[in-house]
Amino acid sequence: MILNFSFKLIAGQEGIWCKFALFKTYRALSTAPVEVLWQKLINLADVSWNPLLSSTNAPKGLMAKPGLIYQVVTRLIPIPVRIFVERVLPGELLSIRFLAIPGVENRVTYQVESTLCGTYISYSVTLKGWLSPLIWWMIRPYVARVVFELAQAAEQVGAI
Repeated sequence: MILNFSFKLIAGQEGIWCKFALFKTYRALSTAPVEVLWQKLINLADVSWNPLLSSTNAPKGLMAKPGLIYQVVTRLIPIPVRIFVERVLPGELLSIRFLAIPGVENRVTYQVESTLCGTYISYSVTLKGWLSPLIWWMIRPYVARVVFELAQAAEQVGAI
């Protein structure tokens, strides 16, 4: 687990501005093959493994592609949130941005890496904006579980 945050107070002619940024990475080791993990990750219709998301409007079988926008409903507050798929490197990286509320920029990046010990999954969260401390306080316990739930879901698929 890696945590990096910055807090800046900027004084100017317009007044005092507050800038907050948080970057946190979680890693997990899985026994599931990279292909199984990757398929579980890019299947946008299946969010059953994600402790933050409850459902999505993506049709069954829709895979993540750059530029794709779809909606999910969170488990914390049952409101639809738009998600923009920023970057996809097949079998390696998926970067998405949550387009929820003004004042918060939330970017999530998943990386999958095969090693001799198994498959490493990295889950990075970047929050920016003046509402970020409040959002982080609300989602922190769930964010910590995302990568472990993904690894467990992929291992269950691989065991079948």
